[in-house]
Amino acid sequence: MKNSEYKRKLITPQLAASLVKSGDWVDYSSGSNFPALCDAALAERCLELSQVKVRGQLLHGPVQILECDPEGEHFTYSSWHTSAYERKLCDKGRCFYEPMLFRNIFWYYEKFLEVDVAYVAVSPIDEKGNFNFSFGAGVAHASLQRAKTIVVEVNENLPRVIGNGYEHINIKDVDYIVEGSTHPLPNLPSREPTETDKRIAELVIPHICNGATIQLGIGGVPDALGIMIANSELKDLGMHTEYCSDSFLHLYEAGVLSNKKKNIDTGLGVFGVATGTAPLYEWLRDNSNFVSRRMDYVNDPYVISQIDNFISLNSCISVDLFGQVSSESSGLRHISGTGGQVDFLTGAAMSRGGKAFICMHSSHTDKNGIKTSRIVPHFNGDIVTSPRSQAYYIATEYGIANLAGRSSWERAEMLISLSAPEFRDELIKSAEKQNIWRKSNKR
Repeated sequence: MKNSEYKRKLITPQLAASLVKSGDWVDYSSGSNFPALCDAALAERCLELSQVKVRGQLLHGPVQILECDPEGEHFTYSSWHTSAYERKLCDKGRCFYEPMLFRNIFWYYEKFLEVDVAYVAVSPIDEKGNFNFSFGAGVAHASLQRAKTIVVEVNENLPRVIGNGYEHINIKDVDYIVEGSTHPLPNLPSREPTETDKRIAELVIPHICNGATIQLGIGGVPDALGIMIANSELKDLGMHTEYCSDSFLHLYEAGVLSNKKKNIDTGLGVFGVATGTAPLYEWLRDNSNFVSRRMDYVNDPYVISQIDNFISLNSCISVDLFGQVSSESSGLRHISGTGGQVDFLTGAAMSRGGKAFICMHSSHTDKNGIKTSRIVPHFNGDIVTSPRSQAYYIATEYGIANLAGRSSWERAEMLISLSAPEFRDELIKSAEKQNIWRKSNKR
């Protein structure tokens, strides 16, 4: 529907980039909504701009404003949740993490943040004059509610997804339109499960009942769990997740995912954002059985609590003997983000029959062959994602422990039993020094 209004608002990427002034706050949206043409045009203005602050998340790169400005003299970039590309930028001091809970992202923008220019990639306009946010629909509208200027970049590769009104923006609410983008969608297949992943899945799957609704977080272990669940004998599972990956397609193709037993959104799979491979994107295209909702709905613990037998499956980097969970950093090195882990941990704990699992390998072997325990005595600069007061099920290949309501000595005993055997004596000595080891306990 390229009417006179469309033609009047149509501009070049260079004109779109000229809207930015030194000192402005600019938004690049998320993942598949990355505005590649506008980014490249803005990078061309690098030397004439200063103190331009850009927000985004899960951008898979390359981001040209950062590639052209390695010292960060002109552009400052911050991310709500870091991709592998953004993590490397963090290592160089070129990306700064924005602490957040995903359910609050609309609130942050609405109440506290400035956006001078928002660029967002969208699917081509439809017959009603709407541009669809595609696989970033759960978050894309957040920054637009405060943006002084909105530029949509039409990406021919972005398919439409079904939502409930926030999955699109109408042409009347758009200031400018840029055409010509054919930026490819991210290709992030689920990782094939390792033997350790399979063992963890074997321990977790008995805790999932037929008719349960599941959430899978970002990471190799949740991906592997999804694949293993697809090969299980479970039936009539539901989907309510901030992040939809290929794992859910595997569940659907295996006949495991029906959404028939959900208390709310019955018959519907609900997600916030999606990233995976071409088959996943094609599956979600105009699929009225799987809908995108705003993140302040998907991740709302009250909403999650209304779904019986809700199972949250997330991963982490490490857990200390107090039960604190770190999913964001390794020491002071930034890795990922809070995302929805706390949201789903809270909501699943409130669900009738619900459970929240933090799953991890008990140890890690680095590129030099040095093996370390992921269960540690205490954190040294590691960012705490889930506090010990909310600790619930922790799973490794050595077992599962429910830390809810447990004392410090009980937690220490349970967590040490989940660690790799070669580290247990050392962890016991640390627990004794930290005064969280029972004198009467046998080693």
